[in-house]
Amino acid sequence: MSGFNNSGGMTHAYSPLASQQDDCKDSLQAVIEQQIIPRLLNVHQLFPAKVQALREEASVAEQPEFLAFTQHCLSGDTRQANAIVDALMARGLAQDRIFLELITPAARHLGVLWEQDLCDFTQVTCGLAMMHQMIYRLGYESPAGPSSEGERERIMLACAPGSQHFLGLTIVADFFRQAGAEVVLEISSTESELLRAVANEWFDVVGISVAIEAQLQTLPELIGHVRASSGNPKVRVVLGGPIFLLQPCTAQDLGADAIFTDAREAVGAVKRLVRSS
Repeated sequence: MSGFNNSGGMTHAYSPLASQQDDCKDSLQAVIEQQIIPRLLNVHQLFPAKVQALREEASVAEQPEFLAFTQHCLSGDTRQANAIVDALMARGLAQDRIFLELITPAARHLGVLWEQDLCDFTQVTCGLAMMHQMIYRLGYESPAGPSSEGERERIMLACAPGSQHFLGLTIVADFFRQAGAEVVLEISSTESELLRAVANEWFDVVGISVAIEAQLQTLPELIGHVRASSGNPKVRVVLGGPIFLLQPCTAQDLGADAIFTDAREAVGAVKRLVRSS
């Protein structure tokens, strides 16, 4: 079991490959529906009356452009994706409707494409990251969760900026949830977005998955920024990822509280870290 982003080692050792793939798809779909959409859109905080009205309708309206928008996000075509949003805004479509009728169905459609093997996970994460950036562009940055300490451990799991490989993180998140923690997967693609998310909510622990050696050079500065931005002055920062199986690093060298290469081991150790703080 190798860290925060190697999904192959995080399922049961004797599960058939097809079963592992199904588990990954189920995890991704749950993350999109239960975390990414509400966290990207902050719908409950921003326009609860609108959400309630939509829930009472038989179906949610969808802008016909959402399929094209989905494809542009999948392919990483920022210019075309922004052009669709610009055109909708020029027609007078309110931002809440853009969220609910364009970005929400697009995010769900990404999950369906992945579930049906019509795109790979790199495309999905690219698309979700673009939607994430779109939300910030439209100016919605209100807090999406608790702003103070709670009874359950709150853990953010994120990839180091510069890569999008959070498929394995969905499996790691399940380990923490099974142990009673509240877990948020953050899909920020830049450091500024990650720091904004850290500042917006209370987290006991921020876990960062590192995939490539080049990211090690900037980790100490990133970790310092995470600590400075956090709403929790005693936030713990832990690291994981396959790079730590290849490169001899210590948590102290990088300014972190711990490095884990085993997800099950991390669960108990993170709980002890939180209690010690």
